[in-house]
Amino acid sequence: MAYVITDVCKKDFVCVEQCATAAIAPMQGDPKAGTVSQVYINPDECIDCGNCAAVCEPGAIFAESELPADKAHFAEKNRAYFN
Repeated sequence: MAYVITDVCKKDFVCVEQCATAAIAPMQGDPKAGTVSQVYINPDECIDCGNCAAVCEPGAIFAESELPADKAHFAEKNRAYFN
């Protein structure tokens, strides 16, 4: 997985719109959007472009290799959303 979304996510869907591969879900208007506290990056579709991290709240998205220790569990949380 190239990038990971954490609990700092404000679920404003800006990153979803900027994703080059539509790897971030749920999209605004998706019924699932109302049932989750954040959006998630699909590790199999992310191409490591960084578009999402550039537009989101500081601390909301990290490269997986740069995740702070206290946010490491969000890598699995992002993966699990797509399983």
